[in-house]
Amino acid sequence: MSHFDDHSNKSPYRGRATTLNPKSRFDVTGREVIFDGWFEPLDGVPVSRAEVTSERVRSIISYNTSPDLPFDRSINAYRGCEHGCIYCYARPSHNYLDLSSGLDFETKLTAKPNAAKVLIQQLSKPSYRARPIALGTNTDPYQPIDVTHKITRDILQVLQTTRHPTAIVTEGTMITRDLDILAEMAQDNLVWVGVSVTTLNLKLSRVMEPRAPAPAARLRTIERLSKAGVPTRVMASPLIPALSDHELENILKAGRDHGAQSASWIMLRLPRDVSDLFQAWLFDKFPDCAKRVLGHIREMHDGKLYDANFGHRMRGSGPYAEMIEKRFQLAIKKLGLAHKVPKLNCADFLPPRKKSAQMDLFDG
Repeated sequence: MSHFDDHSNKSPYRGRATTLNPKSRFDVTGREVIFDGWFEPLDGVPVSRAEVTSERVRSIISYNTSPDLPFDRSINAYRGCEHGCIYCYARPSHNYLDLSSGLDFETKLTAKPNAAKVLIQQLSKPSYRARPIALGTNTDPYQPIDVTHKITRDILQVLQTTRHPTAIVTEGTMITRDLDILAEMAQDNLVWVGVSVTTLNLKLSRVMEPRAPAPAARLRTIERLSKAGVPTRVMASPLIPALSDHELENILKAGRDHGAQSASWIMLRLPRDVSDLFQAWLFDKFPDCAKRVLGHIREMHDGKLYDANFGHRMRGSGPYAEMIEKRFQLAIKKLGLAHKVPKLNCADFLPPRKKSAQMDLFDG
């Protein structure tokens, strides 16, 4: 049997990467997910529908001091992600909501409808100094629920109006909805976009990231962004050893052919219970190569499946990781992608104007 035979009918839940719901590390009780018959099965396969709740936040900008990241602040409009990528390193963050990193992460989502209003308040502070804000660092800003909530567009409009530098990472094709904003920001060097392309193989994509756009659709997104003048990077991430890493050069070439100006890669990361979720998925979907995949991962992490140390966690170390890096460097040089992401313009930031008490009398 080929690695890439169709496994889509094996899952007891249609369109979900995992059926597991491991206990949150903060949960003292625990719970178990079962199919209780409330939703009508399709062809005998139960449907697990997403639930969205709203959260009124007091702060929307998160700060970090990680030396592994090219930014020190970020915004996430949503908690959880319906794309359902089995490899997603952000899954354990759902534990802070007392929810599981498994099926809960894909189906119990939280939207932050007042995000743009709070962003204006934070950007208005006299002490605020503009540096690039990253969108999409934990969950995708263009996941399906943004079709109706449009929180990402609201945030972008604030960033556009204040001329605030912005970096966006997504695998969602819905970003083209906001081309009017992005193209205008790009003219003043205020934005760049990274589009994640994990594989070019549709069958692998469907079982690995079941509700994310197909690879070809992501490539068309790169093309549309590039034609609109938005600096765009093709991100071959995460690469999965012995499963998708052989596609590295083809992914980079496809990105270049569709207009990407630069490229990057990141190795698969398996923090906390992402490791157990990924292993269960791997042995279910690709049992013939599972041990080889995990063996390469351990080789890159001194016998462990994950090492969270800065400078190591994104790519690992050792001969296998070094081989991937050499292949990447040769490919981007050959393809003309050996360009650094442009340094964004921080000098033209315009803090939101605070309304005076007198002018507030005219509101309402």
